[in-house]
Amino acid sequence: MTFQLLVGSIVSVINIMIHALVTVGAIGIARTAGLRHTARPKLHLMAVMVATAVVLMVAHMLEVFVWASVYGIVGAAPAGSDLLYFAFVNYTTLGYGDITPVQEWRLKGPMTAMNGILMFGWSTAVLFEVLRRTIKHLAAIGAPGFSPRDRS
Repeated sequence: MTFQLLVGSIVSVINIMIHALVTVGAIGIARTAGLRHTARPKLHLMAVMVATAVVLMVAHMLEVFVWASVYGIVGAAPAGSDLLYFAFVNYTTLGYGDITPVQEWRLKGPMTAMNGILMFGWSTAVLFEVLRRTIKHLAAIGAPGFSPRDRS
């Protein structure tokens, strides 16, 4: 059990590092794009949000690949299992259906789920912050539909 916790903790830290790196990049890109003057501010806002969400989804997929790789290395899933599917099921907290972990690695699923929940919450916070800052900037430059006087 201690070895499971150690391996799960190491993988979680790797995923946190991936997410931190992607978050810094996504916020930098969103900040640069969000500060541009645009003739169509609502379309601009939508583009910034979509780009940010896509970048964060790529991060989640990389994190799932990390879990799947570790599942394969330690033999956490039954032989012949689709490790990527198994990792996605755990990471997204979908729950077990057709694949369950081998007995000696049964803590891997809950640790993967705990990591996934944390990363999804983090992504939600990033999306909200990008949205908030972009709207604040659009209001500051007086973009139509975003200034305080437009809300009456």
